[in-house]
Amino acid sequence: MNLSEYPHLTVIMPVRNEADFIARSLGAVLAQDYPSERMEIIIADGMSTDGTRAEIARLAAQHPHIPISVIDNPRQIVPTGMNLAYRQAKGDIIVRVDGHCEIAPNYLSECAAHLVSGAADGVGGPIETIGQTPYSQSIALAMSSKFGVGGSAFRTVKDKALYADTIAFPAYRRDVIERGGGYDEQLTRNQDDEYNYRLRGLGFRLLLTPKIRSRYFSRATLRRVWRQYYQYGFYKVRVLQKHPRQMSLRQFVPPLFVAALILGGALALISPFFRALWLLLIIAYAAANIGASALLAAQHGWQHLPRLPLIFAALHLSYGLGFWHGMIHFARHWRDRGTQPA
Repeated sequence: MNLSEYPHLTVIMPVRNEADFIARSLGAVLAQDYPSERMEIIIADGMSTDGTRAEIARLAAQHPHIPISVIDNPRQIVPTGMNLAYRQAKGDIIVRVDGHCEIAPNYLSECAAHLVSGAADGVGGPIETIGQTPYSQSIALAMSSKFGVGGSAFRTVKDKALYADTIAFPAYRRDVIERGGGYDEQLTRNQDDEYNYRLRGLGFRLLLTPKIRSRYFSRATLRRVWRQYYQYGFYKVRVLQKHPRQMSLRQFVPPLFVAALILGGALALISPFFRALWLLLIIAYAAANIGASALLAAQHGWQHLPRLPLIFAALHLSYGLGFWHGMIHFARHWRDRGTQPA
């Protein structure tokens, strides 16, 4: 293609305190095979305090031919950062890239090719979740398994193209965003699920293709994973209130499991029958957990086996507890199905 035939493209990066990763994530964007004359980068910084901006300035000085803008995101969450950046974006195609991921060198060109061809209205690819320490490598394995995260396509489907419910690190045509509106600023987490559901409701098609690849760096500690998935469960309640049909059965399993553990534990104190059922539930879950951990360890290394059962339990319990917390926190909002886009 001639240079003028490439659509103008805007990369939006919502980040906060990513000093340890921004050189990889922004560096991967700067190393794309897409013509630099046809792209711009807007970084919505959530008031970082760890040197993220200094690292951005260093990288920008090394690539003066690519326009890089940094804007303040005072509320420090992804949806507000995306909405602020949308208002300044000039591209015909808008691509979101997170500060904790690293996109393949042809990511932008593949996204543009699929959107220009009319194959889809939004496009993304499978994520390879990786860890940098032995423990985070085990976390990455759990987050890429169906037992850990259910049937989330962009985490578990690696080798085939399909139209999906949601896509990570997506690229959209500008007209799609103009019709869909901005991100819902009530959602600290799960904003992609809600946004993509809205787009599909308008008739837009979201393509997941293995030609578009990225790597995501998992949380390094169990505590951070717990907090991450607790928030996923918490804000999933708000998505449920806005779009009941967006929920799939797998997303109710962790909350039901947590409810059964708590209620069963209370009933076990007063009834031998319920005590037996409660113990049977615990034994069944432990067997499934250890079995899934063993299968995963057999494929990727037995050194992961001592860590995986605890990580799986953390994923399931934190999501389930977060969900019930959300049910209490958002109890007055069941009739409020509005969104707060820009």
